[in-house]
Amino acid sequence: MLHIVVIGYVWPEPNSSAAGQNMLSIIKRFVNKNHKVTFVTAATDSVHKADLDNLGVSCESIELNSNSFDHRIAALAPDIVIFDRYMSEEQFAWRVKENCPNALRVLNTEDLHSLRQARHEAVKRTGDAADADLSSLLAQREVAAILRSDITLILSKAEMRLLTDFYRVPKQQLYYLPLDVGEVLANTPSFHQRQDIVTIGNFRHAPNWDAVLQLKQTIWPKIRQALPHVNLRIYGAYPPKKATQLHNPKQGFFVEGWAEEATTVISNAKILIAPVRFGAGIKGKLLDAMRCATPSLTTWIGAEGLGELIAEENAQNLWGGAICATPEEFAHHAKHLYTNEEAWTQAASQGMQIFSAYQKETNSGHVINTLEQLVTTRDAHRQGLFLQSLLWHQTLNASKYMSQWIEAKNKHPS
Repeated sequence: MLHIVVIGYVWPEPNSSAAGQNMLSIIKRFVNKNHKVTFVTAATDSVHKADLDNLGVSCESIELNSNSFDHRIAALAPDIVIFDRYMSEEQFAWRVKENCPNALRVLNTEDLHSLRQARHEAVKRTGDAADADLSSLLAQREVAAILRSDITLILSKAEMRLLTDFYRVPKQQLYYLPLDVGEVLANTPSFHQRQDIVTIGNFRHAPNWDAVLQLKQTIWPKIRQALPHVNLRIYGAYPPKKATQLHNPKQGFFVEGWAEEATTVISNAKILIAPVRFGAGIKGKLLDAMRCATPSLTTWIGAEGLGELIAEENAQNLWGGAICATPEEFAHHAKHLYTNEEAWTQAASQGMQIFSAYQKETNSGHVINTLEQLVTTRDAHRQGLFLQSLLWHQTLNASKYMSQWIEAKNKHPS
């Protein structure tokens, strides 16, 4: 039995985000193989967090920039430490390395934050995420965290390609781990039993909030003009006041907030719409739509990572709905799918085929087997990682010395 310590950036909230679902899935995989798991985090408590206690997972609070973590991690003596996002690796990896040098260090990216941010900046600058600066300072930080780690978990094949082809990260430091997507739902409502269009996403996630604004300002007015009796229902965790103020029944624009069960609201909608202009990773909402047999309208950003599973030369016709670039395209395809049962049924079927292809790539036990093997071959694995040893050179430990400076400052305030 191995001891795994997960250092969470936040508490896993599976009902709030795909990232929360993914983190919980990884924890469950270790538990199912009878390994001991301890979850530690400096994040504030959350009423929406997963019930880790019920899984037999020990949970502890830790402090940032404090040597109390050094003592605790040494006492826990983990075989594997998983860092939740690159920020956790920056804050704690050097402490883990100094106090538990034999622990396998695993980075769980969720998605490439630097890619998402670069695309966001590009959208603000030119309106096109394709103009993203891939060599930003944030990219340097995130790729450095990947190189310092023994192995990094990547959700998207598109990001695997970017890391190996553009950033030249050694393939042996990356592991493709698709989202644990579950099964296609049985007995979903038929075309005639469904109504309205739905979008869903955590409001704290910038791409989701931007998508809501795009719907309000440009896309929904076009769709509403084409489908005057159809409503848009917007679901998502943590809706802020600025979002609820957009609620306008006269415009058919309903800000519903939290959804008790995402698959229920998606299954009862005729179409899911996700006009994301920037982002990274895999969009869980689109996979949910596919498993609910709900056609989806999205952008190339939304389809990224899933488009790998269809013929790129004919992606427009093979996506389970449509990939759109303008408000006019969203409105055209929304009307076509909403009013044409044959087109809707074909799109739903195609979406389920993409879902099944993605599902086949998931193997709940294989990643654990790989990490178990790496624990036993850790030294040989590290010997082949020159860039890792280079980045751990003492002159490059900026995050370590910054943390120690903050710790000293906290102890001796002026």
